[in-house]
Amino acid sequence: MPRQILSVGTIAASIAVLLAVDGRPAFADNLQRLSGAQIRAKLAGKQFTDEVHWRDVYERDGRFRGYSMGRKSTGKWSIRGDELCLVLPAPDDGCFEVTASGRRVVMTPMGNGLVIEGVIEPISDPK
Repeated sequence: MPRQILSVGTIAASIAVLLAVDGRPAFADNLQRLSGAQIRAKLAGKQFTDEVHWRDVYERDGRFRGYSMGRKSTGKWSIRGDELCLVLPAPDDGCFEVTASGRRVVMTPMGNGLVIEGVIEPISDPK
C-alpha cells in the first residue's frame, strides 16, 4: 500500500511540474497567440499531428478530417474572431485559442477539454 501512495504522489508531482501557473503546459513559454488570420494561414491545407497517434487535416475549403488510433472523423473547421472552431460529433467539437512557435502548435479549448499539442506539416494524403 505505501508503494502505491508513493506512485500516486510521484505522478501528481510530475503533472505539477508540467503545468504552468495558469494551467497551460510549461513548454508554452515561447508560444505566441495567433489571430484569426494567422490561424487560417497556419492551418489551411495542412495537418496538425503528434506524429504518432493522431492527425487532423484542415482542408482549405473548411472540411476537417481527423484520424486517431485507427478511427476517422469528419466535420468542418472555421475561424470565429481569433479562435479556431470545429464542428464535429460531440464531445470533440468546440472552439480553441491557438498559440504557436514555428511548427509547434498548442490548442487550448475555450470551454472544458484538454490542451492539445502537436506540429503542423504538409498533408500526408493529399486529395
